[in-house]
Amino acid sequence: MVFAIVLLLLLIFVLQNGQRAEVTFLGVHVALPLGVALLLAAVVGVLLVALPGTARIVQLRMRARRAAPRAAKPPGPTSRPATGVAQAPPPHQEG
Repeated sequence: MVFAIVLLLLLIFVLQNGQRAEVTFLGVHVALPLGVALLLAAVVGVLLVALPGTARIVQLRMRARRAAPRAAKPPGPTSRPATGVAQAPPPHQEG
């Protein structure tokens, strides 16, 4: 339902902004209705933000998956497990 309302509002926006606008990009000249030109600019802007952001998220997830097996390894025989509590030294025995 919300999607239909958004589409209806976009249609009204495009129809009410029908004046021609000259758009030039990389030497290409196009005359578009103003509403279409603005909508197209918004879509391109979203893609320019979303594509690099998505690529970065995928990159970070791949790095986390590669690091996960290393973090799951048991500690070696020379390392002591960290308890987070300071331990007192063993008592001194006199004999």
